[in-house]
Amino acid sequence: MANSHEVATLAGLSVKTLLAATIAILLFGIYVGVLIYGENSLTVLGHLKTEKASLKQEARILKSENQRLQKAYFELKQLEPKE
Repeated sequence: MANSHEVATLAGLSVKTLLAATIAILLFGIYVGVLIYGENSLTVLGHLKTEKASLKQEARILKSENQRLQKAYFELKQLEPKE
């Protein structure tokens, strides 16, 4: 009788408690994995931040090129005869 009671407990915890703790740990691990590698994860956030910086740099380059081209356009427009 005492032997069956010892089998039902392991390290002073019941089998139900160990099973519940194991399931909780697994679910927490899955949750952390989704946070790190999922669709709305920290890695995606990092990629989006670098893409945002890249797009801002590209926008600055395009603005300066646009200014240069507009200046050239208006200079050419003044050289054309008026109709």
